[in-house]
Amino acid sequence: MTLRGKYALVTGSSRGIGRGIAVKLAESGAKVAVHYYQKEDHAKATLEKLRACGSDGFVLQADVCKPEEIRRMFARVKSEFGALDIFVNNARPEVATFYEGPMTIGLDMFDFAINSQAKAFLVGVQEAVPMLRDGGRIIALTYAPGGRFGSWQPWVAMGAAKAALEVLCRYFAVALASRQITVNAISPGWTEDSVLNTLPEAVQTMIRNWHRGGWTPMGKLGTPSDIGNAVALLCSAEANWITGQILDVDGGASLMDAHLPLEIQQVPAARGAQAA
Repeated sequence: MTLRGKYALVTGSSRGIGRGIAVKLAESGAKVAVHYYQKEDHAKATLEKLRACGSDGFVLQADVCKPEEIRRMFARVKSEFGALDIFVNNARPEVATFYEGPMTIGLDMFDFAINSQAKAFLVGVQEAVPMLRDGGRIIALTYAPGGRFGSWQPWVAMGAAKAALEVLCRYFAVALASRQITVNAISPGWTEDSVLNTLPEAVQTMIRNWHRGGWTPMGKLGTPSDIGNAVALLCSAEANWITGQILDVDGGASLMDAHLPLEIQQVPAARGAQAA
């Protein structure tokens, strides 16, 4: 599986999951445009990791909540690369900008979530497609449970925004199929070096213990490299018959039944948990 000769843009790739995706694409041979919003030094650090893999790319800044800046971003990609093969929509705003329950959230916070996800993806794909070569790949990062359940109340705006993004994936998949361009979404489980690390330390500990205790059958949290592996897989030629899908990359967490205690479900303990 090689992506040599391919050009990719990964939004929000200055750190965390985005960086993990950019590095995996580079390891497979792709050159990557590393997008950031505020932390240029982090983006440059990602670029150095790409070069250490034997690949290359460049860094570019944009606020994906603003359509004109998305258009400027793609114009820069066209200027630098001339064409595009992979567009990964990963950028997400900081939690504080949208984290409020459904009965109290204001339209400004709700709009911010929608603008950063569904609207940014809509504009991004529209800008990407004219420069995408036939057989290209479009991948959006989502959080499928946020659009399926209603229990994480302060996630309502992002849950709605991600659900809309997932719908767009299906529509774009049909619209672009004649050019053999696939459009899919990846839904990571709880992942180290991600939104998890922006939560209070006590909350992080609770989440890690919860999943290590069996709510993720593999007994651990994911890593940015795990998500990068899934993206690279969908970008491969071997994945050319997969489109319009949401892929859970979560160590089996989405398979668990929240109606029953773990003791009743009799989930085998992971080897790492047994050793601990």
